[in-house]
Amino acid sequence: MKPKAQFITQLEAKLLNDDTIWELDSPLIFLSMKVGKIHVPTGFQTDFASVPRVPLAFELYGDRAHREGVVHDYLFRKDSVPNVAYMTANRVFYEAMEVRGKPWYVRWPMYLAVCACSKLCYHRRKVYDKL
Repeated sequence: MKPKAQFITQLEAKLLNDDTIWELDSPLIFLSMKVGKIHVPTGFQTDFASVPRVPLAFELYGDRAHREGVVHDYLFRKDSVPNVAYMTANRVFYEAMEVRGKPWYVRWPMYLAVCACSKLCYHRRKVYDKL
C-alpha cells in the first residue's frame, strides 16, 4: 500500500505579543508525497496563512489553513530542510490543504494567491528569525 501525505503531529502554538504572530510550542511534522518529511521545529514563528484583512477575502479564506500555512511559511525560509523551490513550496501548501480536506473552492484560490503574491517573501528569512 502506497503511503499518503499526512500531518504526523498536531499544531500547538501560542500567540505572541500581537494578534498575528504565533510561535510553535512543539514540532509540526508533515509527511509530503512531494518532498518527504517536513519537520517544523519548536520556536518557529508564523502568521499562519496570510490573508489580507479585506472583508470579503478574509471572510472567505481567513482562518482556514493554519497547519498548512505553517508548513508553507517554513518552506519559504532559506535554511529550511528540505530546501525547496518556490513553486514546490506552493504545491506542498496545496497538498497539505487537500490532506486536511479543504474543499476545492478554498484550496484553489488560496493556492493561486500564494503563487501570485508571495514571491517577495521567498527565502527572505531564516528558520529561527523572529517576526
